[in-house]
Amino acid sequence: MHAKELESELRNCQQLMRAGQFDRAYAVLAGLRSATEEASEEATEVLYMLAVCCRYQGSCSRALKTLQVLKAKVPEHGRAHQEEGHTLRAMGRHGDALRAYSRACRCNPALLASWRAQEELLAAQGETQQMEAVAGKRRQMESLPKALLAVTDLIAQGRLLKAEDICRRFLQANPHHVEAMRLLAAIGERLGIYEDAELLLRAAHQLAPEHEGSHTDFIKILGRRQKFSEALEQAQVLLDTQPDNPRFQSLFAVQSMQAGDFDTALDYFEKILSALPGDAVTLTSRGHALKTRGESEAAVEAYREVLRANPLYGEAYHGLANLKTYRFEAQEIAAMQALENDPNLGFMDRVYLEFALGKAFEDRQNYDLSFKYYAAGNARKKSQSQYRHERMTEDLQAQRQVCNETLFEKYLGSGCDAPDPIFIVGLPRAGSTLLEQILSSHSQVDGTLELPNILSLSQRLRRRNRDGEQQPYPEILGELDAAELRKFGEDYLHGTRIHRQGAPFFIDKMPNNFRHIGLIKLILPKARIIDARRNPMACCFSGYKQLFAEGQEFSYSLEDIGHYYRDYVELMAHWNRILPGCILTVENEDLIEDFEAQVRRLLEFCQLPFEDSCLHYYATSRNVRTPSSEQVRRPISAAGVNQWRHYSEFLDPLRDALGPLQHGSGGGKQSFNQRGMQVTSAA
Repeated sequence: MHAKELESELRNCQQLMRAGQFDRAYAVLAGLRSATEEASEEATEVLYMLAVCCRYQGSCSRALKTLQVLKAKVPEHGRAHQEEGHTLRAMGRHGDALRAYSRACRCNPALLASWRAQEELLAAQGETQQMEAVAGKRRQMESLPKALLAVTDLIAQGRLLKAEDICRRFLQANPHHVEAMRLLAAIGERLGIYEDAELLLRAAHQLAPEHEGSHTDFIKILGRRQKFSEALEQAQVLLDTQPDNPRFQSLFAVQSMQAGDFDTALDYFEKILSALPGDAVTLTSRGHALKTRGESEAAVEAYREVLRANPLYGEAYHGLANLKTYRFEAQEIAAMQALENDPNLGFMDRVYLEFALGKAFEDRQNYDLSFKYYAAGNARKKSQSQYRHERMTEDLQAQRQVCNETLFEKYLGSGCDAPDPIFIVGLPRAGSTLLEQILSSHSQVDGTLELPNILSLSQRLRRRNRDGEQQPYPEILGELDAAELRKFGEDYLHGTRIHRQGAPFFIDKMPNNFRHIGLIKLILPKARIIDARRNPMACCFSGYKQLFAEGQEFSYSLEDIGHYYRDYVELMAHWNRILPGCILTVENEDLIEDFEAQVRRLLEFCQLPFEDSCLHYYATSRNVRTPSSEQVRRPISAAGVNQWRHYSEFLDPLRDALGPLQHGSGGGKQSFNQRGMQVTSAA
């Protein structure tokens, strides 16, 4: 059936339902169900309308079964949860209905019927305090102009471009409307345009400093952009207005943690939990803080406490899995598998659960079942991603074309000549955290984290072409002058100062910076760059089975990650060719085989005197925020070198994408010269 014909049939069914002709509408919809593609928006709409018809026909059990199918496809479908509430209420199951309406409002705050239904049910139960809280939220939504209520609804449905269009038109007519600015910022954040979101929220906060919503959104976007110092300052300002407000305490605690003050963060988490015992979000954040500090046993207890309070909270299961050294007990695995069948499990809770089950069965050496769960979690994440490996290939080809010998000759002697930064680049899970731990064990080096400053600068330069007068990034690099390059370098040093402890040198471990080595060497010509390299099959599969917080969308597909690795190797070969001697490639396998020699080589490249503490890196006490945090607190081991081979039968898509590179990792290891270029492949 053609799209226009299907659209017409759906409109016809809507008219039949408005006229109360539910039997006729149901008959048409039942036919449409078999004619629509399983994953299409139309199929989702057909299921929703079928459930509504079932309820009005008096077949509530059939309505609930239909809604279970719909929620399995789209867990965050607000109207499905609302319709479930209506159906359960019609069946007299008021407690279950109340929970369904609550889920509906979490998914889509624009569903006024769900807010009103909650009020009525809470009033009937005598829950006056909860009823008043719900009524306040309902009044807040009803006070929005109709256009902004529609925008809220569209955002919840994921229809961001239409939401953006309506919101921008509203703001043109009402340029100082704070709620409209917040909504447009929310759209920008979902689209990954963080700088624009920050500008909008900064303006909204300046217009209405007392507006709680715009202030909290402003703090969160500052944290998202890793402007931790300002975010912490703003969180303190907000907390000072209501020191006992648990939400403000939580925001302050999270920003303290992001700024590296884990003692303060943990103190505030305890305060919140004394007021809100069992709060899942706070307990999970506390678990993350304890994990980062290396207090594994306490982190385990925090995550388990979450699950005792809220068994549906998938992030806690993933928190346990992400400790790497934790092994799930049989009853925990059974609980997770039972949770799979819960139709009310949210989208990200289900993703967390699938990755946790992948790790659980990997530890039990059931690799078939383990891969099934890793693949399911990745496919779910991939379904929401706009990443296309062809676009990334084009972007990196542009880097090779623009950043050539002529460009660097033109800017010879420019930039900020501070030698402070040591960049560690490569792919995630290539051993960069181990290299950082080794170097940060040196008395002259501060370890920091994966800093976003270079990526943010590249995004700012990328948007400079909007006026039509300048070239897009990276082409714009050829139009910058020496003063701009120097200022960019100085701004980088200033922006990263909050993460330093006073040592002469510091590490920036953002792996994706390999894409921007040209920019780095133009603004910071004396920066040292280390390329963390690992066997392609091992590195790519390790990335595939790791659920990253954000920024690594290529990892959700074996094909995508294989193409990304190939593009990375080609670009690194280019940087080594035009910037000879500026990059040191360290292979993870070499580090394992001859640890001391590689550590000495690493220190020599960084022009640091040898210190024995670098050999005993695992004794260094510091906060580590990456998935390897537990592994780098133990002596070096070859245990993970060949783990990917257990999944070999499932990895043909990765082999195909890697092409010739796969052969270097099939029976031996790749060999690279000083400049990181492949020279031999051992069988």
